Amino acid sequence: MADRKPIDSWLTDMDGVLIHEGVPIPGADAFLKKLRESGKPFLVLTNNSIYTPRDLHARLRRMGLDVPIENIWTSAMATAQFLDDQRPEGTAYVIGEAGLTTALHDIGYILTDHEPDYVVLGETRTYSFEAMTKAVRLINDGARFICTNPDETGPSAEGALPATGAVAALITKATGKQPYFAGKPNPLMMRTGLNTIGAHSETSAMIGDRMDTDVLAGMEAGMQTFLVLTGLTRPEQVEAFPYRPSKVVDSIADLVDRI
Repeated sequence: MADRKPIDSWLTDMDGVLIHEGVPIPGADAFLKKLRESGKPFLVLTNNSIYTPRDLHARLRRMGLDVPIENIWTSAMATAQFLDDQRPEGTAYVIGEAGLTTALHDIGYILTDHEPDYVVLGETRTYSFEAMTKAVRLINDGARFICTNPDETGPSAEGALPATGAVAALITKATGKQPYFAGKPNPLMMRTGLNTIGAHSETSAMIGDRMDTDVLAGMEAGMQTFLVLTGLTRPEQVEAFPYRPSKVVDSIADLVDRI
């Protein structure tokens, strides 16, 4: 890694890196404060498509973490950017929450169940059989299938919850159509995020707690990657993957001096 250029911009995952079960991880506040003071471009990323950047800004602030709205990038926003590039001012049938519907409205999409260009599946806590049946029929009739992210489960205080990837598998089984996933580990989410802040992958770094999403996406986007051990991936699991992060650290606190 000696020939890598200095890091001028930072992308970091949120859950497992900055917060854990609604509580800030020690060092997160110092890391964000130093980033803001440095003036370096940065983004806080999440595969969760439920919340808008304004929602996430407010939730993080209640935890004592100050992340400006313009420094938040979600899988819903990456999905909307992708659709805007592919088919501007198109139509979509959406299963999801405000984070996704707002992102699509912001790019000028019309949300409809009448011959939509796309069926777009995102995160929600109220997946309904009726909505999934509608999605299956629309896809069978020719709508293209898009998902915000492939995460099969999500965390909760009570345990794992079925997430977008699990519901996508159900729809795929019923239609025979595989979705296009816009969120991590698709490097598209990294590249669109970097473009948003005017950054270049060669001088950027991605911090995450998962080898199979954060590190993989960062690596494929051409960035340096840092794995923190405050989330899902354990130290003994790293060697099981056919790729490695640029560096493994205990927590975000170990990266404050790298800014």
